[in-house]
Order: sequence, then C-alpha cells, then structure tokens
Amino acid sequence: MAGEGEEALAAFVALHGAALRASRVPTQYWESLSRKLRGEIFDAGDYFGIMQVEEVDEVEEVDEEIEEQFKKKPNPGNGPCFKVIVTNENGLQASNPDSVFLIDHAWTYRAEHARHQLRHVPGLLHRMANLMGIPFHGEVPDEGSIEQVLQEMWKYSQTYQLSQGTAEEKVPVWYIMDEFGSRIQHSDQPSFAAAPLFYMPQQIAYTVLWPLRDLETGDEVTRDYAYGETDRLIRKCVLLPWVPTEVLDVSCSTPEPPDEYYQAILAENKEKLPVAINPPVYAKDKVFKVFTDIQQVLNNLTHPRFVFTDNEGEADILYNFSHFKDYRKLSEERPEVMVNQFPCENLLTVKDCLASIARRAGGPDGPRWLPRTFNLQTELPQFISCFQQRDRRGEDNHWICKPWNLARSLDTHITNNLNSIIRHRESSPKVVCKYIEEPVLFEREDVGPVKFDVRYVVLLRSTRPLRLYSYDVFWLRFSNRAFSLDDLDDYEKHFTVMNYAPGVTLKQVHCEDFIPLFEKQYPEYPWTTVQASIFKAFAELFQVATSKPAPLGICDYPSSRAIYAIDLMLKWDTSRDGKRIMQPQILEVNFNPDCDRACKYHPTFFNDVFSTLFLDETDNCHVTRIV
Repeated sequence: MAGEGEEALAAFVALHGAALRASRVPTQYWESLSRKLRGEIFDAGDYFGIMQVEEVDEVEEVDEEIEEQFKKKPNPGNGPCFKVIVTNENGLQASNPDSVFLIDHAWTYRAEHARHQLRHVPGLLHRMANLMGIPFHGEVPDEGSIEQVLQEMWKYSQTYQLSQGTAEEKVPVWYIMDEFGSRIQHSDQPSFAAAPLFYMPQQIAYTVLWPLRDLETGDEVTRDYAYGETDRLIRKCVLLPWVPTEVLDVSCSTPEPPDEYYQAILAENKEKLPVAINPPVYAKDKVFKVFTDIQQVLNNLTHPRFVFTDNEGEADILYNFSHFKDYRKLSEERPEVMVNQFPCENLLTVKDCLASIARRAGGPDGPRWLPRTFNLQTELPQFISCFQQRDRRGEDNHWICKPWNLARSLDTHITNNLNSIIRHRESSPKVVCKYIEEPVLFEREDVGPVKFDVRYVVLLRSTRPLRLYSYDVFWLRFSNRAFSLDDLDDYEKHFTVMNYAPGVTLKQVHCEDFIPLFEKQYPEYPWTTVQASIFKAFAELFQVATSKPAPLGICDYPSSRAIYAIDLMLKWDTSRDGKRIMQPQILEVNFNPDCDRACKYHPTFFNDVFSTLFLDETDNCHVTRIV
C-alpha cells in the first residue's frame, strides 16, 4: 500500500508541484492534500465553525464618512456578520501534515457571463444573495437582486488563470468560495493562507487552506486579502473593497515613468538591440527574395520585384508573423537584410507602454487623442484618487479595464464600480482607461445610433528621418445595438469587434460608402477635416515614440520596416475656443494585423505595402504620407 501511496504522490507532484510551489503551499502538506483530493475529503467541518457576530461595535468608532460607506452595504446598520473559528477541542497544529483543508467553490464564472448565469442557473441567485447578505425571497430572479449581487460579488470573488489553451481559454476565471470559505475574514496578521488549485484529474478548482501557526479552540481563522503586498499605500488601495477609505491626498498626476522602467521592459522581452549600421543601398532593379510565414502575404504579393524563398538564409526580406528578438546578431552578420519589425516597437503595441510614451505629447494626463489611462500595476493609488475626485465633482466615472497585451476585446470590462476595477488588477496585468461616455455615433437604419470604430493601416518606413504613411482605405466596425450608458455587460451595445463572436451579426460598410453617409449625418464635419485630425494624432504619436533612443523609444534601425493597424474612435469634445469638435481617440496599435479584409477587397494591398516599405516607390500606390 505504501508503494501505491508514493506512486500517487509522485504523480500528484508531477502534475501540481509547480502550482503548489508558486502558491507557497508547504511540502509537508502535499501528501495529505493529494489524498484528500483523490478521496474528495472535505473535513474542515471537523475543525472549524462559522460564528455570527454583530458589526455595530466596529462601526461606532469610525468617522461619519466611513459610516456612510457602511450604510451603503446590502445589510446596513446592525446586519449579520460572520467569522470562522477553530472549534476542534484539541485546536490545530501547523506541524501536523493533515492540517490542510479543501474548500469547495460555490460559483465559477467569467465576468462577462455573470449576469446571464445569475438569471438562468437555478438556485444560483438565491445562494449568492444569501451568502452576501442581500435580501432575496422570490423564486424568480429579479433584476434588482441580480444588480446587487453583481455589485457586491467583487468582495467575495477570487481568480485564477489557466496557463495553457487558446487565448479564450486563458481569459481569467473568477470564483466564489462556498459559505465556509467566504466567511473567512481579513487580517493583516492572518492565521491561515489560502490559494486556488486546479486539480487536473477532475478538471476542477478548489481552494487549499493551511495554517500559518498553531491555533487553540476559539481562535479566529483569518487570511490576508492583500497577500504578498508589502507597500502600505498599495495595501490600503487593494483592501479598499472591504475597508472603505479615501486616497484624495494622493495626486492623480501620472508623469512618464523613469528610464529604468523601459530598461526593465527590454530585459523582460529578451530583445537584443542592433549595433549601428549604415543604411543599405540596393540596385534599382534588384528583385528581393522574401521569406515569410504569413499566408496572406504568400497568397497576395504578386509584385514582380519580390519572389518567395523557403530558405531564410538567402532572404533579402524577413517578413515574420512572430516577434523578432535578436537584432544584434542580424545587424552584425546580415545588416543588409530587411525585417518587418522595429526593435522596441512594443512601446506602441502594448497598452501600458503606449500610455507612458504618449505622456511626452500631453503631459502627466496624456494627450487629447488618448483616453486618460492608468497602469493598474504601477499607478493604482493615482487611479483611485482620480476616481474619487471625479466622484466628488459628480463627473462621469465609467472606465474600461483592458489587459496589457490581448486583442479582440478579450478580458475587457466596462464598469463604474471601483471595487471591480481594483479586483481586476489581480487577474492579469491591466490598464484602466476612461470610457468614452460621449462617442460620435453612426445612425444604422436597422437599430439606431451605434458606436463605431475606425481602423487605419499605417506603414513605418523609417524612424530617422521619420517617414510614416497611411493606406488610403480604412475599415469600420459597428456595434449591433443602439448606444446608451447602461447595460455595461451588453457586448453588442458597447463593443464593435463582432467577427470573432459566434452567431453575432457583422455589419460591414466600405469606407467609400461610409463617407457620404457620415457627412449626411454630420454635414458640419466633412470627413477630410476629421481625417486630418486623425493623421495629426498619428503623427504626434509616432513623433513621441521615436523621439528618444532605444529602449526609451522605437529603435532607429535602418533595415527595419513595419505595418501597424491603429484602432480609434471619435468622441465629442470642446476645442480651446469653445467649439464642439470630433476628437480622435486612439484605442490601440496592433502589430502584424489581420489583413484578410484588405486583401479581399483591395487585391493590390500587399503590392502597395511592399512597394512603399521596401522599394521606396509610392507612385500608383494607395498610400498617403503623414510625416
């Protein structure tokens, strides 16, 4: 039997050892944990009990402002509050290898599906309302109770992320522990630690609970809700969902980060910068050999001065789908080989970096063409201060949370709930941007005025001198429902990326058809004027992105060329002389964009791109020089 146990433990450690080490679960508990998971042994009830206490005493001593916050809770005044205590008559010894416990999860969800599940999963709303102390007595889910649970759930939710799978499968998962786990209160000196564990054989997640010291009968079970955070101000911010407080004394100004920030990004990306080279010179009639793994290029590049090769070593142009890293080796060994990327271009294409470099154009609050943006990892106090100041002034406080480096609106959430934004910081690195509360809308005959965004493809020929072109065709994406500043989890109202959502209508309007329709709806705003302001924003963005040497800016490498897609919206704003204007808002810059629609409707697309970038020939190409 011992041999079987050792075998089972070895198999368990092989599957889960890395996760247990990352969560700092002491090895002394692993064997018992393995056994409890295999046998689905939930023995916490033998050691712990839930105790109801009145929270009136705690509230009596706090100031009026915090008291107001307490009154906003679903059970104001002297409502029930719970804590977990050790009930086993022998207490609990941390050295006992069996002192590790499984907590079941009452609800597992992805944030965008929460409302739907509360509406349609039998019994879920009732259980969550009870767990959160929200009065709910009916059998049929009502919108008021659902809304309260959606507001309160951020005090109870925990998160984990799968490390493997598709981009969709890697979107963070949120869960709420069962009634026992959810009653464990916070302490700065916790008696227990807890961590999620995804148990592979069952494909189920549990929470693992283990003691940090010996406990006697009657001692409280607590955990640190800001586990691992040592900075006092950040702890105060992270704990704000449970301990309401104000950080108005923190400036919401966000100056550009120091040089070390960019050095660290370069090191993390493992990018090796090139040595200085002279700009290569090519014969006027040279036919270039292109090595590429991008099917759209292979299918659509037909220009006579480019031929494909399967041999990377003989290529004149490397046109890669994935990120190129070793520019040093390329610059030393083959400086004449051109590549479709620039060193340090992630300063444009990663959202937190984009916000940082944009401050060179607009100061600490950023330029007018970029929504006010905070990096939640490094600028959380400044963001909370900004949110609370706007709240005091009665200004709109809708924000959009985005991962630094995911596309297609994955794991992107619109909210005016501060607790939600603070908690989303735990799931993956994110920025939070001011949501455009007054977008320029487009009247769709079938549904009414909807949000739309515009995608321009820009071609960066060189950084010194800066030479930037725009492809003459732009692309449009539309929401499917009339815009209003509510139903924030209604994807088809607030998002425009419809081509990846199954069963969702994709509205297509070509730019040559869009312009007259737009000008009919907004006769005072000719598209040429709007586009001029868009190109001005593009020019400013690339000027600041190339204004400093690498890694503080995009590297000046003469053999680099690149194509980017810039997504933007228009919002209503007021000019300095008091006129109502359409202000472009750059949403993101995409590396190696999907050019399927471009090739489908404009067969010469890649011929124009290659001619502009690699031949310096723009005559008869559908491009406009911006800088």
